[in-house]
Amino acid sequence: MFYKRIKIRSYEVGLYFRDGEFKGLLTEGRHWLMGPSWKVQVDVVSRRDPWLQHDELDAIVKSGALTDEAVVVDLKDNDRGLVWIEGRFSHILPPGLYAYWTGQKGVRVEVVDASEVRFKHAELKRILGSPYAGQVLDICTVERSAVGVVFYDGEYVETLPPGQYAYWRRTADAKVVEVDLREQTLDVAGQEIMTADKVTLRMNAVVTYRVVDARQAVTVADGAKQSLYREAQLALRAVVATRDLDAFLTDKDAVTDEFAESVRRRSGELGLEVVSVGVRDVILPGDMKDLLNKVTEAKKAAEANLISRREETAAMRSQANTARLLADNPTLMRLRELEVLEKVATAGDLKVVLGEKGLADRVVNLL
Repeated sequence: MFYKRIKIRSYEVGLYFRDGEFKGLLTEGRHWLMGPSWKVQVDVVSRRDPWLQHDELDAIVKSGALTDEAVVVDLKDNDRGLVWIEGRFSHILPPGLYAYWTGQKGVRVEVVDASEVRFKHAELKRILGSPYAGQVLDICTVERSAVGVVFYDGEYVETLPPGQYAYWRRTADAKVVEVDLREQTLDVAGQEIMTADKVTLRMNAVVTYRVVDARQAVTVADGAKQSLYREAQLALRAVVATRDLDAFLTDKDAVTDEFAESVRRRSGELGLEVVSVGVRDVILPGDMKDLLNKVTEAKKAAEANLISRREETAAMRSQANTARLLADNPTLMRLRELEVLEKVATAGDLKVVLGEKGLADRVVNLL
């Protein structure tokens, strides 16, 4: 006969197997087990680690030996276990059989239903902070300036406000699409467009928009921003291509208004709201720019010449009116002569040179 001596400490438990079958638990103390070593097996485990992990756990549980020694949890396919040790969250259990020692540490296992794809709990933030949470949960965070559009297996479910959320794995294909609600700017740059009179312009436009219907923005088109960009391109081309260059340059406000109206009409179908639309730059070809500069220069020169002629005409008309008035009023002519003579006299010495006979008499009469 053979004997095997086993020592179990106060915080340990011995799992006693004989011929591969579980026979019971060995508590604190020294134990002498009879039989050859290949038939007797004792696995000593510590109660300080509450989680009992063993290849023969199902046999140990079925024996009933753990009834007063451990918390046993058998989780089905739609069950998950939230393990709390000493009042602190430890980890999440997937479906399976589990056992936790009691006595050394306080253990609580909370069984939750995972058939509801979204995981909700009063201690959600603490649970998601566990390093093991990512093994059974898909965790997502919706930023404060956005919303989350939720789909289960490709079907729309709900729209979430900012916050942190978790979904059970292997229950459904849960997907959260984050949509930014802030105003965004879309540059429609480098567009080469031909006018109705065959002049090619290079244009840059800008569209400011925001999302007003997150679900529509995600489901109507494959990328609402890209769709809005394409619509802005087509709208700008449609507006410019129907106008001659002169009509476009003289009424750019009408072009911008028509462009904005077309973009707004399409953006509403995409779940977007256009805040503002503008044509930022219009770049002409080099030769056309030179021609327009010459035309502008000629127009300005003609305008200057016209203004000069108008001024000359006005001056001559004024002189003719003055002459007519003086001819009709001799006394007024006499006063005019005196004013001129006074101005000459005040400017300096008045020197009179007398010539032919009779001129002195006329000067004396004038004075």
